[in-house]
Amino acid sequence: MTVIPKLTPLRQFDTCRLIPSRFADLEDSVLAPLAEDDDMLRDLFDLDNATNERLRAESGLLPGIGMDELVFGVPNFRIINAAYTYARPEGSRFNDGERGAWYCAFAAETSLAEVIFHKTVEYSEIQRFDDSVSYQCLLADFSASFHDIRGVAAYGDCLDPQSYVASQALAAELLEQGSMGVIYPSVRQQGGVCLACFRPALVGNVRKAQTYRLTWRGSPQPAVEILS
Repeated sequence: MTVIPKLTPLRQFDTCRLIPSRFADLEDSVLAPLAEDDDMLRDLFDLDNATNERLRAESGLLPGIGMDELVFGVPNFRIINAAYTYARPEGSRFNDGERGAWYCAFAAETSLAEVIFHKTVEYSEIQRFDDSVSYQCLLADFSASFHDIRGVAAYGDCLDPQSYVASQALAAELLEQGSMGVIYPSVRQQGGVCLACFRPALVGNVRKAQTYRLTWRGSPQPAVEILS
């Protein structure tokens, strides 16, 4: 059986999560310009909603997370819920493909390092570093106890730069035992601290901060520009 990490009471404000800017305004629909009238727009919404993972979860139709765990009626609740309902098929460091998590860092520089690493891997696969993308920083506040693997050698395999096998196994066991999430050292920025929050209700006071543009011009290291 896995040794369960210690619990650390955390009171951390202004954590940073970066998401592609095109997802930052979920109230707006890309379908609106395609509709000639309101009836057509409703039909398009119905078609889109049939495969919308967040809406399916909010109706209790996803296996990874229950409708009772999601949040409603608070600012940016759709963005919060989307973090848990749109998991990557292969999962991420502390979640599998059926249930996402709210990943954030204690500093914007750490979030940038994490995003830059993963985007650079994508471009390396196609051997092309020529793109410009913008990311919205979302700030959130946390006040809860989380399992903490910082500075513990026994959890070194959970920080493997190339594999999520051990970390996903730990996360599955922690979830089963009711864990709120995991505090862990950033794998992509030395000295950075990250949080994977397992529970939507703990993601507090979500609001927008800066917007960043990352531009690759032929090399793996992008130029970083603050847009606002």
